[in-house]
Amino acid sequence: MLHPSYSDLMEVVNSEVEPGEQPVVQSRYSIVMATSKRARQIIGGDEPLVPAKGKKPLSIAVEELYSGKVKIVGDED
Repeated sequence: MLHPSYSDLMEVVNSEVEPGEQPVVQSRYSIVMATSKRARQIIGGDEPLVPAKGKKPLSIAVEELYSGKVKIVGDED
């Protein structure tokens, strides 16, 4: 079981969206793409924004997204 779940991640990412606005993330695909992009950045040498001792890059990326350290922005931003 993945923790946090996709629905939990989507709630966190969309938490700053005002009522009536379109959510930033509408699908699991968007979450997967964002976390995989961040994991590749970590593999490429970027410093993790959360404690990373013994964790794999994808786990670090998920934790960064869930804790609000990394934001997903829409295409127009």
